[in-house]
Amino acid sequence: MMTIDVPEAYRRALDDFGALVHRIGPDQWENPTPCVDWDVRSLVNHVVGENLWAPELLAGRTHAEIGDVFEGDLLGDDPIKAFDTSAVPAVQAAIDHRVLDRVVHLPFGDVPGREYITELFADALIHTWDLARAIGADERLDPELVTACATWFADAGFGYRQAAVGEHQAGEHRKVPSETDAQARLLASWGRRA
Repeated sequence: MMTIDVPEAYRRALDDFGALVHRIGPDQWENPTPCVDWDVRSLVNHVVGENLWAPELLAGRTHAEIGDVFEGDLLGDDPIKAFDTSAVPAVQAAIDHRVLDRVVHLPFGDVPGREYITELFADALIHTWDLARAIGADERLDPELVTACATWFADAGFGYRQAAVGEHQAGEHRKVPSETDAQARLLASWGRRA
């Protein structure tokens, strides 16, 4: 169970990711990231795709109804503008508390809106660290968001890891010493080496 408001956690995580998007240098879009086979551009494209899917899925549409409109290069010639344009409707859809109990149709099954938004939050948070590492920015994540994500992932991690949405996000769990800080433990649970 999350200890903070799920839509607010998602908004904050996406804001933090967006702040880093605005710091990407022209020569950094091809930098490798901790995500297997993804450079910075691919990572940002992934998050933009998630942002574009969110309002549609939270409105009750299915993947089949939407089709492949959000596949391929979503960044075009202005990746920063593409991110900004995608983030606003995603957050607006998520902060409408009526969607928390709505059924969301994901490829692997139906889930409550609250669960889907939690997955979006976790994805944005972990990818914030991925992007920071890739561009050499400060890698510290918001401690309150780290705690909230760790609490959720402790219960949901196995199922999330098995689902298709987790194929790039959640790598194999890494063991870390017990005295490791909360952020490093969270990242290790997502297969990251902090």
